[in-house]
Amino acid sequence: MSTVMKNPSLYQRIRPLLKGFDGPLVFGIFLLVCAGMFTMYSSGFANGARFVDHGRNILLAGLIMFVVAQIPPQRLMSFAVPLYTVGVALLIAVALFGLTKKGAKRWLNIGFVIQPSEIMKIAMPLMLAWWFQKREGQLRPLDFLVAGLLLFAPVALIVKQPDLGTAILVLSAGVAVIFFAGLSWFLIVPPIVLGIVSVGLVVVFEPTLCAEGFRWPLLHDYQQQRICTLLDPTRDPLGKGFHIIQGMIAIGSGGFFGKGFMQGTQTHLDFIPERTTDFVFAAFSEEFGLAGNLFLIGSFAFLILRGLAIAVEGPTLFARLLAGSISLSFFIYAFVNMGMVSGILPVVGVPLPFISYGGTAMVTLGLGLGILMSVAKAKQLVQS
Repeated sequence: MSTVMKNPSLYQRIRPLLKGFDGPLVFGIFLLVCAGMFTMYSSGFANGARFVDHGRNILLAGLIMFVVAQIPPQRLMSFAVPLYTVGVALLIAVALFGLTKKGAKRWLNIGFVIQPSEIMKIAMPLMLAWWFQKREGQLRPLDFLVAGLLLFAPVALIVKQPDLGTAILVLSAGVAVIFFAGLSWFLIVPPIVLGIVSVGLVVVFEPTLCAEGFRWPLLHDYQQQRICTLLDPTRDPLGKGFHIIQGMIAIGSGGFFGKGFMQGTQTHLDFIPERTTDFVFAAFSEEFGLAGNLFLIGSFAFLILRGLAIAVEGPTLFARLLAGSISLSFFIYAFVNMGMVSGILPVVGVPLPFISYGGTAMVTLGLGLGILMSVAKAKQLVQS
């Protein structure tokens, strides 16, 4: 005869909520969180509040992840259409009467200031995964066309703000869902080839395209300047090219093992701009060197591969598409941030997950990880 536990401990009460959490995914998150805290303590040492705030943001992301992980994927699917609709409506509101800061209209005051484009980082893969789930087993070319339109509308509104970094992240999340849904390689290869050819032409004709007075169609002046600065940072070494030059100096000066924790001269003498946000990778590289970079890249690779493994074993098409898209979004975050700091991609303002300072980005990160955990828990429940 079993006995009834009258006063269960706190652990015994929360144990059912922890059941099904993916251990390898938690381990990958732990490695990156540790790297982020060490880096923020050093790079934000001159501003002690940054380290404390970063720790608070990580705890907030962890709490969000824990809460979202309790929601089954099928329940998450019910949020897809409302969240996407609200996100697009807010983007339209930004275009009509948003707040302008530093020449960009990205924010909206609704009693408190929000950046609606951040919502689309999660709303977009949710919406497209919902769309393809509803058409499972009977996909037609028209369905992919509609998915492309659902993706194009918010991306175009975000580009107009302008916010190229967020637009790239939203676009990549949506493209990942469409790709995993079964988009033909016949439609994927031509844009890739066109992109490679375009980059080659820009490099070859760089003196003409970047000459003073020449204006590129479809790009804002500052976006054109970023590309030209990427091709030749010495064009304006104390202005537009300063960020890239100092970032490359910091990365190169780290050597193999780095200068040591708290010993980065570029970092602590304020040569690296935005060293706690967009250019935090330069600060990390200077102090931990190539060995530290290999550890960081390995940790991201472990997290991404584990996320893709969870996606492969998802119980429904919706869960698989959503988990796959979120996993690849971590790759885009890391690749674009490291690329722009290293001088191989334009500076577009994309944070490095877990490492860069920023509350809004950390909330989005927590939502994404929570969805991955939700899919992992659903998989284990189906297997049991």
